Amino acid sequence: MITIRNAQDRGQANFGWLNSHHTFSFGSYYDSQHMGFSHLRVINDDTVTPGAGFETHGHKDMEILSLVLEGNIAHKDSTGNIKELPAGEYQLMSAGKGVYHSEFNASKKDMLKFLQIWIQPNQLGGQPSYQQQAFSQEQGFTIIITPDGKNGTLHIKQDMQLIQLILEDEQQATWQADNNRHYYVHVIEGELSLSNGITIGQGDGAKIENVSEINFERLSEQRVKALLFDLV
Repeated sequence: MITIRNAQDRGQANFGWLNSHHTFSFGSYYDSQHMGFSHLRVINDDTVTPGAGFETHGHKDMEILSLVLEGNIAHKDSTGNIKELPAGEYQLMSAGKGVYHSEFNASKKDMLKFLQIWIQPNQLGGQPSYQQQAFSQEQGFTIIITPDGKNGTLHIKQDMQLIQLILEDEQQATWQADNNRHYYVHVIEGELSLSNGITIGQGDGAKIENVSEINFERLSEQRVKALLFDLV
């Protein structure tokens, strides 16, 4: 079964310095039909004006992933990490028993666009941790996050995987799925046809359940980049 979440139906918050589209309920946007999916709780598609950002604030018991699409994030947290996150790199912060951090657009002239994704952990408390890594931009599937950090992936406190999908020269790809697990696709760029012929494009998402494989097909000459969440 595939359920589409169209980009234009997402919640929106515009504060001038921040324009954010919410796939799931977040902040002042509430929709009882869109509270998350399995342990995937937040996908915010954020655009931040030059020099602006999120002042120091706290998190607890949440796995927080950031992926910059354009620009750079200037990150600082209470565990001593002072980092810059450029476009294409993945950052995973485990809040654990509590952490404070700030995130700013590192540029004074260019816009910052990034995805902020929250995963509810299966282990509460513990020391906060920080991971940042660039991954291959090769075509096909690249595993980014796993529960044990195997094969150089980022490790997360949850029974899940995050997989990056890129189709540029290749037209199709198939992910072997498990009928007992839940899958969510978020399209970053391009246009895809899924297993049942449903088309999704930039900013769209799809909840996928009770399937043994997921077929992806690129529908135009434009490159496709998408995230596939493999969830319990």
